[in-house]
Amino acid sequence: MGVSTEDQTLGLDAQRAALERWASAWSVELVGVFEDHGVSGATALDRRPGLLAALDCMAEHRAGLLVAAKRDRFARDVILAAQLERLVERVGAKLMSTDGASDGDSPEATMLRRILDVFSQFERELIRGRTRAALATKRAKGLKFGSTAPYGWRIAGDRLEVEPGEQAAITRVVELADADRSLRQIAAILTAEGHAPRGRRWHPNSLRRILRASRRETPP
Repeated sequence: MGVSTEDQTLGLDAQRAALERWASAWSVELVGVFEDHGVSGATALDRRPGLLAALDCMAEHRAGLLVAAKRDRFARDVILAAQLERLVERVGAKLMSTDGASDGDSPEATMLRRILDVFSQFERELIRGRTRAALATKRAKGLKFGSTAPYGWRIAGDRLEVEPGEQAAITRVVELADADRSLRQIAAILTAEGHAPRGRRWHPNSLRRILRASRRETPP
């Protein structure tokens, strides 16, 4: 059983592939794969149709596992993560991730799950804080937004809003650059993982702009 959302680092195709590899490796039948396109992991559980469909499918098939590519695909809020875990436990099932992080019933695994949930929520709130700071800087300088928002952002009226999928790509670009990957290598990896560029493909110049902007901590 898989749940995939767009509000994270891996692209949807990459998440689906990870679920299929995991199921094959563990001889687990994957009875359904569900996606919440463009829905934040901080959204209330009853407003996530993909997740609700996954829970219904679990009940129908008496599935014992609800699996995601990473723990933060389930929820990016500590309370929501705990609520989901309780719902799944009530039907005799467990939450698991294909990377194996926090799996298990030991006190150590339980503690790690809570830590991962806290850091996931912190990351979400950090992005929101960066958005507010960027907007405040724009207003203080009397700047107006152009017709096209910078990568990682979208225009909503007279303000910028975070574009979750693109922010995930920005995070991945920074990670790969810190790992000393070349711009061409980064472009190839982003394409393979399903991160979408604004144009037809990733260009070194656009990656340079993303890296410069990320170091300024505000949109370019």
